[in-house]
Amino acid sequence: MSMAIPTRHSPNFNERPDGARTEILVLHYTGMATAEAAIELLCNPEAKVSSHYVVDEKGYILRLVDEEKRAWHAGVSSWAGERDINGHSIGIEIVNGGHDFGCPPYPDVQMAALEKLCLDIMSRNPISPRNVLAHSDVAPERKADPGEWFDWARLSRAGIGLWVAPEPIVEGPELKLGDRGDTVAQLQYRLGSYGYGVEVLGVYDARTEAVVRAFQRHFRPAKVDGVADLSTVATLHRLLELI
Repeated sequence: MSMAIPTRHSPNFNERPDGARTEILVLHYTGMATAEAAIELLCNPEAKVSSHYVVDEKGYILRLVDEEKRAWHAGVSSWAGERDINGHSIGIEIVNGGHDFGCPPYPDVQMAALEKLCLDIMSRNPISPRNVLAHSDVAPERKADPGEWFDWARLSRAGIGLWVAPEPIVEGPELKLGDRGDTVAQLQYRLGSYGYGVEVLGVYDARTEAVVRAFQRHFRPAKVDGVADLSTVATLHRLLELI
């Protein structure tokens, strides 16, 4: 049975593409001072942004757009070759000030409510663990939410998303902006195999750096610098073994 969730209808949605499968779940932070300000923005027709749900710091959940509709939460984005992320996803805005407001922690009651909501959504939609994503995963050059302090490991223990314990950070060879060669191409291939939107060019360009940073935010959050060190590469390899 689905959760009973109060609704405030946002006007910011349209129809999903014909035959579109809702197979991606994207988690955001609001990045604003208060829940009220975020909800007002998400319901403002001039803003042209929305999400399907909002989860506030006290665990209160509000529906803004029905799941069968296309909410406008992801913007210019891609995952596993799909560029209309809004057309194939459900978006959840988690009330949190984000990087601009000091990276406040996500309260336990909020995370518990988020877990319950995610499991409820996944019970109705064909969303694989691999497709439970950060906004930064699908828009790595533009977005950093829900941030490197978000507890992805907790969600994974609840059956939401993939996770492996990050490999320890150690000294050793690394790949960084400007590097070229087969090892860069191999890294790009592996990131793309997981779903990240990066071309296999053999050049460690700005896009690759942004994708590596997004990967680190989600899966190796202790050091988010866009440099593919041994820890980053080994964590990615272990993650690929799960799919």
